[in-house]
Amino acid sequence: MQEAKTVEETNETVATVADAPAGETPTSDAGTKGNERGFGNRRGGDRNDRRNPRRPRRGGGREARVRPEFDQKIISIRRVTRVMAGGRRFSFSVAMVIGDKKGRVGVGIGKAGDTQLAIEKAVRDAKKHMITVPMDEHSRIAHDVEKKLSASRVMIMPAPGRGLVAGSSARTVLEMAGVKDVTAKLLSRSKNKLNNARATIEALKLLKA
Repeated sequence: MQEAKTVEETNETVATVADAPAGETPTSDAGTKGNERGFGNRRGGDRNDRRNPRRPRRGGGREARVRPEFDQKIISIRRVTRVMAGGRRFSFSVAMVIGDKKGRVGVGIGKAGDTQLAIEKAVRDAKKHMITVPMDEHSRIAHDVEKKLSASRVMIMPAPGRGLVAGSSARTVLEMAGVKDVTAKLLSRSKNKLNNARATIEALKLLKA
């Protein structure tokens, strides 16, 4: 029986090929069914039909970053070495200035074995020693001030129309405080940025509204 079926299928295939017009090739039902289901002949049909549509993103996009209350700027970072009985131990010392550029400014220092931890300590110390600078509606100071701290000596003078003219860490302190149209002069030869910044803070404390 199986041989008879095989002979019949062969005869049907030969008859189909013979009945087909010249220049055309008969197609099998298996290929047609496969294309209808989305598989079989990979080159046939539209490729986009077999692709899954892109899933829409959840949510409304990226969340907006919350701006910190105070701007931060490192003025000095040093690696400190201590000689112990078992050898040397290294740590980091970070001096930082923070401010909101609206009159509030502070200088702090932090020491730790890790740089990131030292920065966090410096920020906390600066918040503890924060001051408010008295300024007018144009962010200008009222009069000249001068202060000496350790080996640093700073003089700050109002200069309408000149902008901020200062150097070293005194400029950083004035920028973080938001003071405009002012000239700062370092009268000492000290290159210690931390002392210069602290002397600037002490000079700003002498201002009167």
